[in-house]
Amino acid sequence: MKILTLFSLFVTYSSGNSINIEENAGQFFSSGHTNNWAVLVCTSRFWFNYRHVANTLSVYRSVKRLGIPDSHIVLMLADDMACNHRNPKPATVFSHKNMELNVYGDDVEVDYRGYEVTVENFLRVLTGRLPPSTPRSKRLLSDDRSNILIYLTGHGGNGFLKFQDSEEISNVELADAFEQMWQKRRYNELLFIIDTCQGASMYERFYSPNLMALASSQVGEDSLSHQPDLAIGVHLMDRYTFYLLEFLEDIHPASKSNMNDLFKVCPKSQCVSTPGHRTDLFLRDPGSVLITDFFGSVRKIEITMETINLTDPIQQVELSPVNEELQIEKYSYADQLPVSEIIHQKPKQRDWHPPDGFILGLWTLILLVFFKTYGMKHLKHIF
Repeated sequence: MKILTLFSLFVTYSSGNSINIEENAGQFFSSGHTNNWAVLVCTSRFWFNYRHVANTLSVYRSVKRLGIPDSHIVLMLADDMACNHRNPKPATVFSHKNMELNVYGDDVEVDYRGYEVTVENFLRVLTGRLPPSTPRSKRLLSDDRSNILIYLTGHGGNGFLKFQDSEEISNVELADAFEQMWQKRRYNELLFIIDTCQGASMYERFYSPNLMALASSQVGEDSLSHQPDLAIGVHLMDRYTFYLLEFLEDIHPASKSNMNDLFKVCPKSQCVSTPGHRTDLFLRDPGSVLITDFFGSVRKIEITMETINLTDPIQQVELSPVNEELQIEKYSYADQLPVSEIIHQKPKQRDWHPPDGFILGLWTLILLVFFKTYGMKHLKHIF
């Protein structure tokens, strides 16, 4: 009897494992994409729009952490806040209070900067209509197996987004650009995210298939800023992007979080505005779409039946240009950084800065001590 019970338990456990494996495999192959791309755009100039640059760089940092390489990211920044003469910390852009997290980093590759960030260049990047002389780093070299993340931030209104306060792109132009991308087989699935005032108006005219859109605010609503910093003198981020990135910090390459979780990242109690999303054009159920389908990366693999020994050093033969003798250089694989150390990387606070209201409270305390000691009659000696 005991043997029969153990056998039944083993069969149940094995069948449960096989079901889980089949579900994971089905979820893995459900997307059908073989590569990921990201187009991240900040459309605002001037120092008081510091937060828009920080928004874009923060998303850039997150997608790189999750595996999308710089070669598959097109980064467009309308202004260089890191080198602005008002920046108290040159070569840095911060997204958290007290300068805790420098999102500019040491390896940012900006593809379009300053006056290169125009409506024309943005549309040319999407549709692939670039001059032959354009380098690969400035091209979106996607195909019909590409999942593309497009993130926009800046100042907008009902049906338009401003570029550098000199021109604007309409929701119709954007919708037509996405349709060109679909007709030219430039994407498999596309995720569009916009953080701007009345952002939902930008996806109202979309009509191309396999497209999902998110916005920070509804028509008639403003998208509000977040985290003012007294040392820098401006707001550091927008509310929607702040809570979006707070959610992404808990995502790792093996996460099972789906798009339904992403829709809930910033409720109205936190954003003040009402975030919106549109999924009617998307062919898959958002609950089956992993966050890493757009914010992570997949790579092409080659299956071989041959045995490859990775333990022995790899030998590469090179011809010396001096004496034309054969030289053998040995290479070996370095130990990779464990995934546990990559996930949840928390920045270290380098410099201490007084919290908000500290200086004002200190002066108030000094004045109270002075009045208690000398009284009001000595006030004239101060002013």
